[in-house]
Amino acid sequence: MTQAPLTGGRPADTRSGDTASGLFARLDRDVRTAIALFAISVALIAASRVLGPNFGSLAQMKAILVISSFLMVVAFGQQMVILLGGLDLSVASMMTLGGVLAFKWIGGPDSNVVWGVPAILAITAALGACSGIGVSLVKIPPFIMTLAMGVILYGVTLGFTQGTPTGQPSAALSALFASTAAGVPILYLMVAAIAVGCFLQMRTSFGRKLYALGTNPTAAYVAGLPVHRLTIATYAISGASAGLAGILMLGYVRGVTLTLGQSYLLPSVAAVVIGGTSIVGGRGIYLGAAAGAILLTTLSTIVSSLGIAEGWRTIIYGAVIFVALVLLRDDLALLIRRSRSSSRKQP
Repeated sequence: MTQAPLTGGRPADTRSGDTASGLFARLDRDVRTAIALFAISVALIAASRVLGPNFGSLAQMKAILVISSFLMVVAFGQQMVILLGGLDLSVASMMTLGGVLAFKWIGGPDSNVVWGVPAILAITAALGACSGIGVSLVKIPPFIMTLAMGVILYGVTLGFTQGTPTGQPSAALSALFASTAAGVPILYLMVAAIAVGCFLQMRTSFGRKLYALGTNPTAAYVAGLPVHRLTIATYAISGASAGLAGILMLGYVRGVTLTLGQSYLLPSVAAVVIGGTSIVGGRGIYLGAAAGAILLTTLSTIVSSLGIAEGWRTIIYGAVIFVALVLLRDDLALLIRRSRSSSRKQP
């Protein structure tokens, strides 16, 4: 059995038959997609100047980047799962849980951040790992497993808070979003996070195994890759990412609600899909997902500025996913065939 060549740890796209040039074409295509999305976002912000003097400014661009940081974090975990060929529908509830726990534990002395953040990330990672166990070992479809986990977490959070989260904001977290002479700290952290995310996916053994598993699960199993451990670890990363987004959201809004993460579920999938990640797994880079997050945030900001109803944002996200699926209909057909095959025989 032959295996597609790798590009920076990712399988090259050799569907055109040109294997040699594919080594470079795969990376170029992913990077071109990300650059195009960044360029479209800048163009939209510049074009928004026609709406008023406060639009299209450097300040607005900075605000969009800050707001998009939450979606970038959630999209990282979501993309890792989609690279695996799965889907995580529990990110909204996981993000809410992270914010609620942060509001309860981290507020007050800055020293609370030292132990509170790792503790919350450990909890959300463990819960994400539970989804991974259900998908990998119990063979529950990712859609069903993560949807059930999301409902359970929402119920637990509702019971834990009695409907009203209590606590206090954290000055240390809020400082990440304060404008300073050197800029906004969270923006530097996001640049570092994108670099680390791309390195993890493209230059580490874990990332290479993840791409291999997403490209061909059966071949990965036959080759002796730790399929179960990889799956569980990936869902744990997704849980921790959503929990971290909830923590960061607390620093930005200085409060939480039980619907904190509700508006991030569909956008997290849309950002990954329009960023060039294959819905069947095995292809895509985090840089594209981050660019997709910025583009969606830009569109959302413009829609809000125009006074258009909130429902139109959901329509935009749904339309983006639909168009992406149409463009990737070959991948969609492969996903359906793979689902049918796995339902008949699981490794």
